[in-house]
Amino acid sequence: MPNAKVTLVQDMQFLGVADTGHAVVMDAPPSAGGKGTGSKPSELLPMAFGGCSGMDVISILRKKKQNVTKFEINVSGEMAKDYPHLYTEMHIEYVVTGKDISEDAVKRAIELSLEKYCSVGATLGKAAKITHSYKVIQE
Repeated sequence: MPNAKVTLVQDMQFLGVADTGHAVVMDAPPSAGGKGTGSKPSELLPMAFGGCSGMDVISILRKKKQNVTKFEINVSGEMAKDYPHLYTEMHIEYVVTGKDISEDAVKRAIELSLEKYCSVGATLGKAAKITHSYKVIQE
């Protein structure tokens, strides 16, 4: 089971450390008593979703021998106006650049990530509507 330890550093700045020893700085904006020295915790969710699904997709594309030279994931979300400001919608866009990239391979890799492998997306999908799109850019 993954674990994390989150410690108050000062003001509204926190340091989160995972079992692996990797750390993330979180902070509130000045308007909320912080200094804006790190990501807001709610910003980490879309980043985690993009990272989780992105790792799945690039791994699958590499196994399919796709010549990917650049790969970006753009994640956008809508949050409820009332507390606790849940994410109600999240859209993930994959931009795959490379040589002779198979659109079918990209489409299948995304499907596998979103339907089978990405634990972050599956968790977010319990609260938010998840949509996706992709672009293939041939070099």
